[in-house]
Amino acid sequence: MPPAHQWLHTTTGRITTCAHSWMQAVHWIHGSGLYTPARNNGPKFGPTTIAIAQEISALKECRPGVDYLARKLKVAERTVQYHLGMLREAGLLVYRSKGTRLRGEGNRASVFERVIPTVFDEALGIRTIGEGATRRPVGAAPEHRSLLGKLAKKAARKARRRPRRKSSSANRLCTPMQGGSTGTSTADRTYLPSESKLASGNGKSSAKKSVKRGPRKLNKIGRRYQLARQATSVIPWLHGASVPRIAWVLKDFADAGWTIREVQAVAESIPMPAYGVKRPSGMLADRLRGKAAMTPAMRAAYVAMWEESRAAAKDRHSGYDDLGTGPKSPAARRAMDEAFAAIRERLAPQMPEVELSPLGSIDDLTRQEVLDLRAEAAAKPDLILDMVQALGEQDARRLYTNRAVDQALALEAINARNATYAPAF
Repeated sequence: MPPAHQWLHTTTGRITTCAHSWMQAVHWIHGSGLYTPARNNGPKFGPTTIAIAQEISALKECRPGVDYLARKLKVAERTVQYHLGMLREAGLLVYRSKGTRLRGEGNRASVFERVIPTVFDEALGIRTIGEGATRRPVGAAPEHRSLLGKLAKKAARKARRRPRRKSSSANRLCTPMQGGSTGTSTADRTYLPSESKLASGNGKSSAKKSVKRGPRKLNKIGRRYQLARQATSVIPWLHGASVPRIAWVLKDFADAGWTIREVQAVAESIPMPAYGVKRPSGMLADRLRGKAAMTPAMRAAYVAMWEESRAAAKDRHSGYDDLGTGPKSPAARRAMDEAFAAIRERLAPQMPEVELSPLGSIDDLTRQEVLDLRAEAAAKPDLILDMVQALGEQDARRLYTNRAVDQALALEAINARNATYAPAF
């Protein structure tokens, strides 16, 4: 910016009250390379400029004193003046009022305004509303938001200037003892060996290169955890169990070289409880107690029995998958219905003739007769089913109680599901 545009009433930028946004613009000017200082023999726009800009952004009123910035940053006052001039030339600072020297009143510092140049808004697609220096940003282009995020990280980071290097002769108080005034000594010189002592380059190095051959082998602890992870993923009732706890349970089995199939076969050789598994690790430890010393032959026998039981269970349940799909032709359906009717008629139990009426006979029974009937039904649950068909379910519940009738009906449903019928033809 020329000196004529470094004032508030002549600038083309916009005033910002956000120090963080102003530091984003400072870092963008520094990284873009668009600004070149007008002075050829002075300092460049760099870390010292950013450090001075950070000190200015921390001021509530932008009236930085040159002597204050020089003491704070430990630089010369002329250096501070150079970098303030570069911030004005880059369009980041403008004068509100210029400092003066009045006799008898002391020096008055210049008052600045932090300004974001127009080129920054155009390059990053920042939309503004309003006119002149009081414009306000209302949005940014989506394609430049990642760059704005990087500038925000830089603005939040405190700039650090490199320390000045001191000359090696600054700490030297006297000349070395050899009669001369030179600062070098023969003790710190290095000499190159002669060419006869150098290697020809054709020999092989004595250091052998390590060759990586596949993955590393697991140690004892790794093998335990590997078997535990396999157990929690393969055995259904161990899902969700703690891997370190299962590894502790299976430590002797992993050390003995057991496989996950052998562990599962031995653990599931005992039928699973009907109430489910409440503590998987405890049940696994109880089922495998004292079996870590089994021979490989015994383990193979357990695996064979376990696979046979699994295959038998699969064969038992395989026929239920096709019960819902019957023959499609009417003749085949009619033949199937007749066959099932003949089976039901052949297997239907012979119902005893009951002379009791549906309601009146129950009311005529004495208390002792009711107790005797209930005791007989407890020994022979089929009597309850016979009474349900003879008297009806309501009267049977009055006679034998709801619990006894429900148990008999549930037992009948289980027997009907598990029964295998012989063909009637």
